[in-house]
Amino acid sequence: MDDPTSTARPNGIVTVMAVAGIVASLTQTLVVPLIGELPAILHTSASNASWVITVTLLAGAVTTPVMGRLGDLYGKRRMMLVCSVPLILGCVICALAGSLTPMIIGRGLQGMGMGMIPLGISALRDLLPSDRLGPSIALMSSSMGIGGALGMPMAAAVAEYASWRALFWSTAALSVLVAVLIRLLVPATPATARGRIDVVGALGLGIGLVCLLMGVSKGADWGWGSATTLGLLITAVIVLLAWGWWQLRAKDPLVDLRVTARPQVLLTNLASIVVGFSMYAQSLIVMQILQLPAATGYGLGQSMLAAGLWMAPSGLMMMAVSPIGARLSAARSPKVTLIVGSLIMALGYGSSMALLGSTWGLLIVSCICTIGVGFAYGAMPALIMGAVPLSETAAANSFNTLMRSIGTTVSAAVVGLVLAQMTTRFGTQTLPSEAGFRTGMLIGCGAALAAAAVTLALPTRRDKHMAAHAKSPATAAHR
Repeated sequence: MDDPTSTARPNGIVTVMAVAGIVASLTQTLVVPLIGELPAILHTSASNASWVITVTLLAGAVTTPVMGRLGDLYGKRRMMLVCSVPLILGCVICALAGSLTPMIIGRGLQGMGMGMIPLGISALRDLLPSDRLGPSIALMSSSMGIGGALGMPMAAAVAEYASWRALFWSTAALSVLVAVLIRLLVPATPATARGRIDVVGALGLGIGLVCLLMGVSKGADWGWGSATTLGLLITAVIVLLAWGWWQLRAKDPLVDLRVTARPQVLLTNLASIVVGFSMYAQSLIVMQILQLPAATGYGLGQSMLAAGLWMAPSGLMMMAVSPIGARLSAARSPKVTLIVGSLIMALGYGSSMALLGSTWGLLIVSCICTIGVGFAYGAMPALIMGAVPLSETAAANSFNTLMRSIGTTVSAAVVGLVLAQMTTRFGTQTLPSEAGFRTGMLIGCGAALAAAAVTLALPTRRDKHMAAHAKSPATAAHR
């Protein structure tokens, strides 16, 4: 079989993968500037309109592990192209939507495209020489933050000065461009696993995740003690336990839980949940403080566009620090990088206690936090790939991405609950209080410190699998 990397151009591959990650993550924040207008646009209630955001999360969480396993079975580049299809189709459906149902369908399809990111990270292991692998993984991982940070001001500007439909048409065009670039510039990657897709496992994981994430994300709206919320959460526990039982007995499991139980993989996934929790807390809080009226005494009175522009530099900081994190991982190990990233995030949250009162202060806070996220996000895939066989790279990375998604979902629920309980009156409105925002930031700080503590328990041995990869014929060709 021909070496898939023999004619590869590493710079072109990395650039395409980073652009793919940015575009895929861009779709997640695309509708944020439209939240207040969605009920009128879609002729529905605010509660129903919130599904436009929730369904993207659910679709991404359910399909990402499946796409990862398919990537191992049939080739990661092929499955990246498959992911681009629902991404493009979803953008077009949303652009044409005039009511709630097609918008939800389109947003669900966009969520399916999120599997492109862990597939791209995993493909780098197949396509790049070992000396380029660390920096490239870090850059690809940081693309998630870059897309999210840049998406906010871009979407706000388009929504303010053009039709909201232009948001989706432009994203559709970018998605087509990404698919073309992948097809032309990324070499085919070989199938690294044998067997077949575990349909029962995929259905079980999907049902369990939908029940879990719906219960967590909608619990505040439905009531945490309501029959619907409790029923979903109890069902999630039962289904996921049954799913785990099945995975341990299946011939070709969707997720090899024996590999996942290895200390390096298990603790990295646990750290990923906590890092995802911490990362999302400041995103929720900073944007609200920026946009609350200045007359409240703690709000900064910024428009959506201005608030997005204040947040944009934080996303760029992730790209700026990604090569530094990669060099630290090469010199000291990804474990050290993850600890450093978690501690930097904690420092950012801690600094917020003195800096919440100005736009420049919040810019500093968000930049410090995202520098930490950049270090952490670059280290986690390296830790995962350092502990799993080549045949399970995509599945393991996709499962790790799922862990981060669970962390962000729980963060939204916890921070939302804190802000809903700690309120103040402003005219006829009930708004989150300054004490509520400070409490939320302290919770984020605690989560970052918890991530550092979990990471300390990681094994310190060098990565045997990555070392084997470095000596493989595919990477030797580049030396």
